[in-house]
Amino acid sequence: MVRKLNDYLVIGLKGIAMGAADVVPGVSGGTIAFISGIYEELLSAISNVNIDLLKTLKTAGIKAAWKQLNGSFLGALFLGVFVSIVSLAKVIKHLLESQPILLWSFFFGLVLASIIYIAKQITDWNFKAFLLLITGAGLAYFITTLNPLVSENSSSLFLFLAGAIAICAMILPGISGSFILVLLGAYQPVLAAVNNRDFKTISVFLIGAIVGLLTFSRVLKWLFKNYKNLTLAVLTGFIIGSLNKIWPWKETLTWRINSKGIQVPFNQQSVSPFSFNEDAQLLPAILFVVVGFLLILGMEKLAAKKR
Repeated sequence: MVRKLNDYLVIGLKGIAMGAADVVPGVSGGTIAFISGIYEELLSAISNVNIDLLKTLKTAGIKAAWKQLNGSFLGALFLGVFVSIVSLAKVIKHLLESQPILLWSFFFGLVLASIIYIAKQITDWNFKAFLLLITGAGLAYFITTLNPLVSENSSSLFLFLAGAIAICAMILPGISGSFILVLLGAYQPVLAAVNNRDFKTISVFLIGAIVGLLTFSRVLKWLFKNYKNLTLAVLTGFIIGSLNKIWPWKETLTWRINSKGIQVPFNQQSVSPFSFNEDAQLLPAILFVVVGFLLILGMEKLAAKKR
């Protein structure tokens, strides 16, 4: 595939959107990758990191290996993800604290539209597809209802495993890697390591993430190649089940003290906006849901027009 500079700029923007989604505990960067039309190419490019790539590097040189890797695509995408995480993390954190209902409403609209988009890719709605969709939805919903671990572990082995597990969730549409880190009790240690520039901890976490990514991407690539219809059904179910996590109106049942000594929500449950104890901001929230929904529909139309 021959790409121009503008194409790589667009890929970088998609990376920025993925990075912004992954910062929020509850939204998956994999969902953004899927609805922006780069999901299967991403899986294929990541799974190209193998022994054959090293052989190509040794026998044919860097240029041939870079082409085999689809390095320009990965470079543009992950540069966008990196820029997004570095630049938008504080902004999104501020919005989560100051305007949580409106931010979650926007993401709710995004994810709601992505369900329709992914479901449209399923060409054969048979019994197996429906069963897997329901199973995926039930599993994802169950995950969103789990309570985070009370204790926060910062051992090297734990952070390595947390990185491997979280990265698998990050490339799965509907399952948030950040939320998995919260459940494991690893979110705060990793965030603290980034803020404190603790490169040892960051390195251990990243190595785990790389190992998990290289392994899981091959599994997903195989599933798409051999059972694409059923895999799409499961992923659609995952996203449906994950809607509970990003429902804008939540009631905090219990609180905890984070590593900075600040009281933050520990266990929450979704409630109706009409029984929400504070200002439900219903009309602005609906507006943001619609904006998020229309944004995905617009991206889909642009992608279809380009194809």
